[in-house]
Amino acid sequence: MDVQKFRVVIAGGGTAGWVAAAALVRHLGPSLDITLVESDAIGTVGVGESTIPTAWTFHKLLGINEQVFLRETNATFKLGISFENWRREGDRYFHPFGSIGRGLPLCDFQHFWLEARRRGFGGALGDYSLETQAALAQKFATGDPMPLAYAYHLDATAYAAFLRSLAEPAGVRRVEGRITEVEQADNGDIAALVLEGGLRIEGDLFIDCTGFRALLIEETLKTGFDDWSHWLPTNRAFAVQSETTEAPVPYTRAIAHGAGWRWRIPLQHRMGNGFVYASDHLSDDEAREQLLAAVPGRALFDPRLIRFTTGMRKKAWSRNCVALGLASGFIEPLESTSIHLVMIAVTRLLQNFPTRHDMAALAARFNAQSRAESEHIRDFIILHYKLNDRPEPFWREHAARAVPDSLSARIALFREGAVAYQEGTDLFRTDSWNAVLLGQGVTPRDHHPMPSQIPDADLQRAFADLRAGIAAQLAQLPGHAEFICRYAAAKVPAAA
Repeated sequence: MDVQKFRVVIAGGGTAGWVAAAALVRHLGPSLDITLVESDAIGTVGVGESTIPTAWTFHKLLGINEQVFLRETNATFKLGISFENWRREGDRYFHPFGSIGRGLPLCDFQHFWLEARRRGFGGALGDYSLETQAALAQKFATGDPMPLAYAYHLDATAYAAFLRSLAEPAGVRRVEGRITEVEQADNGDIAALVLEGGLRIEGDLFIDCTGFRALLIEETLKTGFDDWSHWLPTNRAFAVQSETTEAPVPYTRAIAHGAGWRWRIPLQHRMGNGFVYASDHLSDDEAREQLLAAVPGRALFDPRLIRFTTGMRKKAWSRNCVALGLASGFIEPLESTSIHLVMIAVTRLLQNFPTRHDMAALAARFNAQSRAESEHIRDFIILHYKLNDRPEPFWREHAARAVPDSLSARIALFREGAVAYQEGTDLFRTDSWNAVLLGQGVTPRDHHPMPSQIPDADLQRAFADLRAGIAAQLAQLPGHAEFICRYAAAKVPAAA
C-alpha cells in the first residue's frame, strides 16, 4: 500500500518561498509532496539584494553552480560593507568579511593592534584584512583554496526566478492563485489554503512566505509580534534601481544621513539604491527627494515606498506553520541579514524536520534558536546607531537611548578591556564586533597584558610581516570587474 507523502505547502513565492522550495526538494524531495502557491498579481518587496558569506555555504548545500547563478542573477561579489558618515560626517570605516590579523588562542588580534598603536605604530585595523584591502583596491578572485571570504550582490527578482528554475523540474508544484481563506482544523492547526475559484490545497506543514502580511502565522494563528521599534525606530525605506555609471565595486555602501542611512548595491547591469529613515524625523516627500538627488545615473522607475516595523514574531514556528522571511519579522537591512535569516531557518528546518503531526518539541527548539540569533543581530544593528557623534536630533536620540542589557554588556566589556567574542548562535564573529566597535569610535581603556611583553622590534616585525603577506596576495588578484567579465558575465548587458 502506498504511504501518503508528507505534504508541505508554501504560501508565497519571492526569495523566501523559492529558497524553501529549492532546499526542501533537493534534500527531502522523495519523502515530500511540495506545493508552492503564489499570485503574479501580488508583488514582492524584492529589495533584499545583498548577502553575507553564509549564502555561499547555502548554495553549496543546494549544489548550485556559482557561475550559472551569477549570470542568471546579474550578481557581483561582496567583501564587506563600507560605512560612511556613521560616527560623524566625513568618517568612513570598513566592516570586512574574513579574519583581521592573527591572534593567539589566549589573546585576540585587537589586543596586539592596540598595543602597537600605544607604541606609535600599527596603522589602521583594515591594514590587516585582505578583504578590506581587496575591496578598496576593487580587486577580487575565487579559487581553491579560497583566497577571500565573500558574499554576493544579486537581483532579488531574478534570484527567485533562478531558484524556481531549479525547484520545479525537481518536483515542486507551483499553483498560481490568490489565497482567499486559511482553513483551520478542530485542534487549531492549519488544514488547507483556499484560493480564488475555490481550489483547496491541504497540507501537513505550512510555510508562511506571505511577507509583512503574515497571512498564516499572524492573521490566522495570532502568534503575536515583539516590536523593537523603541530601539530601532527607522520605519520607512524607499527603493529604486538606476542605470550603472561606473564599474561595480566589491562591497555594499551604507551611507548615513540626517534621519537614517541609504544603501548602494552594485550589480552587473544596474545599481540598487535605497533610503532608510524614521518618519518622525523626515517626511516621505523629503526622503524621496533626498534619495533621487543622491542616485547616480538615471532612475529606472519611481521609488517604491516600503513601510516596516522592526521586530519578530513571538514564535516563528507555531503549530504546523513555519514563518520565513518578512512573515517571521524584520530587522532593517543594515548588515544584509534578511536572506541569511531565510537560509538559516530553512537549514534548521531541514535539520529538525517533523514527522507527521508531532511538532511541539521541534518547534520549541526552532523558536529558541531563531530568537537567539535574531536578538544577536538586533543588538549588532543597534550598535551602529548607539555609538555616534552626529548632531541631528535623530542621532542624538539614538546616542541617549537605552539599549538591551545584552548589548550594554558587550559595549562595557570592550570599553574596559577590548574584549569581543562570538558564542552559540551568534552570527557576527569577534572580528565583526571589533571592526564596528572601533569604527564607531570606541577606544578601550585597556587591553590584554600579553602583547606588552613583546619587544618593540619583534612586534614591529610581526606587523610588517602581516602587511607584506596581504600586499603579496593583493598583487595576485585581478580587478573585480575584470574577473566578473571573465568568470560569469551576466546575460543582461550593462547598458540595458
